[in-house]
Amino acid sequence: MAEAVKDAVSQVAEGVKNLAVAGEQKAEQKAPKPKKEKKQKGGDSDGRPLMLDPVPEYIDHRVQIFEKLKAKYDEEVAQKPREKITVTLEDGKMLEGESWVTSPADIARGIAKSLFERTVIARLDKGTAEETLWDLERPLEKSCKLELLPFEHPEGKRVFWHSSAHILGEASERRFGCDLCIGPPIEDGFYYEMALPEKAAVEQSDYKPLETIVNSIVKEKQPFQRLSLSKDDLLEMFKSNPYKQHIIKDKIADGTSTTVYRNGPLIDLCRGPHVPHTGRVKQFKVMKNSASYFLGDANNDSLQRIYGVSFPDKDSMHEHLKFLEEAARRDHRKIGKEQELFFFHEASPGSCFFLPHGQIIYNTLQAFLREEYWNRGYQEVGSPNMFNSSLWKVSGHWQHYAEDMFTFDVEKEKWALKPMNCPGHCLIFKHRERSYRELPIRMADFGILHRNEASGALTGLTRVRRFQQDDTHIFCTQDQITEEISGLFDFLRAVYGKFGFTFKLKLSTRPEGFLGEIETWNKAEAKLTEALDQFTAGGGGAWELNPGDGAFYGPKIDITISDALKREFQCATIQLDFQLPNQFELEYMTSEVATAKSKDDKTKEEQPKAETQKDEKKEGDALTKKIPPPQPGYARPVMIHRAIYGSFERFIAILTEHFAGRWPFWLSPRQVMVIPVMPSANDYVKEVQAELRKQRIHADIDISGNTMQKKIRTAQLSLYNYIMVVGAEEQEKKAVNWRNRDDQASQQRGEVVPLDEAIKKLVQLRDERRIENHI
Repeated sequence: MAEAVKDAVSQVAEGVKNLAVAGEQKAEQKAPKPKKEKKQKGGDSDGRPLMLDPVPEYIDHRVQIFEKLKAKYDEEVAQKPREKITVTLEDGKMLEGESWVTSPADIARGIAKSLFERTVIARLDKGTAEETLWDLERPLEKSCKLELLPFEHPEGKRVFWHSSAHILGEASERRFGCDLCIGPPIEDGFYYEMALPEKAAVEQSDYKPLETIVNSIVKEKQPFQRLSLSKDDLLEMFKSNPYKQHIIKDKIADGTSTTVYRNGPLIDLCRGPHVPHTGRVKQFKVMKNSASYFLGDANNDSLQRIYGVSFPDKDSMHEHLKFLEEAARRDHRKIGKEQELFFFHEASPGSCFFLPHGQIIYNTLQAFLREEYWNRGYQEVGSPNMFNSSLWKVSGHWQHYAEDMFTFDVEKEKWALKPMNCPGHCLIFKHRERSYRELPIRMADFGILHRNEASGALTGLTRVRRFQQDDTHIFCTQDQITEEISGLFDFLRAVYGKFGFTFKLKLSTRPEGFLGEIETWNKAEAKLTEALDQFTAGGGGAWELNPGDGAFYGPKIDITISDALKREFQCATIQLDFQLPNQFELEYMTSEVATAKSKDDKTKEEQPKAETQKDEKKEGDALTKKIPPPQPGYARPVMIHRAIYGSFERFIAILTEHFAGRWPFWLSPRQVMVIPVMPSANDYVKEVQAELRKQRIHADIDISGNTMQKKIRTAQLSLYNYIMVVGAEEQEKKAVNWRNRDDQASQQRGEVVPLDEAIKKLVQLRDERRIENHI
């Protein structure tokens, strides 16, 4: 079978996972309401039958082709020569097996029945070029290293949810008679995309019937069967499904083959692998549905997408639903509205309006980084928001990223809003001659960026069109890489520690389509490995290797943080880039030239520069151009791309949900609320507020006509860090009675302290950026 074909089909499935989801389903897409009939046995409350009877003709057509070709394949396997093979387990133990007979399931059952029952999938030859996931019941073909992965393993979970998507697909066909499109696993479950007859829409009333059909499929313990089919057989098998036809014709080369999987009456184009049988899915729930476009293109058919989640046991489902409930309570969109932090408007979709309280958080985060930049030798710069397309052609973004940029015409030339800062920083580096003595140059930029995200993909602050990053680029020599990376690890620790985040590091190495020389890559990866090892040795935790997943221009370190709900997010990244300095012909004077440079040398060195500039203009629209090497005595810098927050917008969303709106004092837009015991204390309330604001503490007052108890309760619900209650006694002593939001003992009766002492403690709490709200 052609691996390239399998990869192509996989890419289709992966590529549409993040497709734009359409807004509200149009009225004309909804299925016409059927006439009320007498309720049938096993049917819906509205009288509709649970499943179609008779079943759609295409189901029998597929099954006949599958059974005929499966019988032929089984005969071929029966003729395969049986040979002794060695299966090496994770602990190094070696077991003997027989090719085309022994399966991973046999190995697992031989060790313990319970091991087999909790194993979802096998992985063969981890860490080699032949690493692959393998169906448990599929016979092994040669000697291998074997891992048995449970549901808790990320790959096990993906396979489990992929198999569950197939079960949902079968239930959907049996209920709707629909044309299935794709059904991938996603971060929190899976979905299946489909076109219902007459462009009908899925209704919430379909959820329970679908779950009922799924339960019957699970009870049948339908085995998942794998079979390789030629392109011609696939076109015949799926001849009634225009969406499968498109994928087959577009992604599978003539004369090649790929795989399908069958469970019960469902046969689907799929790379696999899958769980042994449908009975493994003990718990299943339909979560939601929406409209979407085929292949994410608004010009294509509108489809229906049904989302679900599943687990191997009841406790896991219960735990997941509790998690979803807590996640909904912490949703940054909900808290953002309640706390008046931000909002969005249809006048500019994907562009956030930060309200005063939200902007306080934004500014505080930025001020924190500016302080760190000062201490760590960064230089802040500013660069234009829009550039002529010639810049993006030099950087390569025009060729590979233009669809994600906002482009427009200026004086008959193409321009674009910048989606990232790196090309502009290259121009800043290049605007004058640089010396080795200046390196490293640590260049920081909070510039506004724009990316043309699809409207259906916009999601609160986590997916926007207009945003700012804590973007920095370090220009250094190759000898400085290790030291600079180590400095970035320390930076990560300092920043994430202030928010209570833990983080993991993963080194992604040279991909197949890399640019540059292998020797350069090997040296760069060695330096990153050295820095990572130093980080681990210093108590920073182990790091993981992610072979072949680096950027095409250089290896990278991906940093994943874990929040209060133990969800993981990738915010930070550290990327080595050898290509952009080359594309922009960046160079610095080495020590060799700095020590002896004659006038004649200068004259010779100026000529290539003039030619380069001329070539740049001449080659402006070219996809590729020949780039001359650095002139004698000069060298290319290495460029390190680095972000810690990522985008401020997404980081604020993560922080909002991490803290559930209970902001630490230093970051809080509602630090203190001052409340009078009686109206005669209002003047002292204003005096206390003024003293607090002199120290740049965000203090509000409530001198409304509400009762004192209602004012206190309102402030508590607003999650003010401290509530100060003052009356005649406090005014006389120039003191405050304060209550700590996170100290329940202080809620009923606060502690009376002198005002100047209270202010001093609050300033210290803020300036130390402590995560705890205790003084």
